[in-house]
Formats: sequence, C-alpha cells, structure tokens
Amino acid sequence: MPDFTAHRHPVLAVRCPDCRRAPGNWCRRPSGHMASDFHASRKAEADREFIDQHGPDASVERVGDGWAVDPRGRVGIRPRPEPFAPI
Repeated sequence: MPDFTAHRHPVLAVRCPDCRRAPGNWCRRPSGHMASDFHASRKAEADREFIDQHGPDASVERVGDGWAVDPRGRVGIRPRPEPFAPI
C-alpha cells in the first residue's frame, strides 16, 4: 500500500505508468533526462490509489518539511450552497 507521506511529493508514492519509474523516483523523459513535472498518468494513478486508500474526502497536506493525511480533508472550507429563500 503506498505511503503518501514518505516522499518529497505525494505523487512519488506510486510507480509511473509511462516511464515505469519506481516509487520515490522522479519521472524521466524518453531522452533519459529528469522530467520537469510528473506524467499525467502518474498523477491520475496517485489520485486513484489515494482515494481507494483514504476515501474521497481525505487530503494530503504539507506539514513542516513533510506531508500528513487529513481524513476529513478540506471539508470545513468547501463552499456550502446558500439555503433556498422563497421569493
């Protein structure tokens, strides 16, 4: 099971489906140079695995020099619909 708090960035917790880089290793371009960002498929895989592991409301947040999983996520700051007011 991936540990989303163990690496420099949470996306590094999963293997990249494109360049096959192992967890903990940054993505590589086809030329072999380090990519400037993660492959989109790796980001999607990290999202999928994070939601499977922690649920759809959880979030991973920066805490000091590391990361922490908040099971409530950012529920408290999500906009809420205004109550219906009859005319």
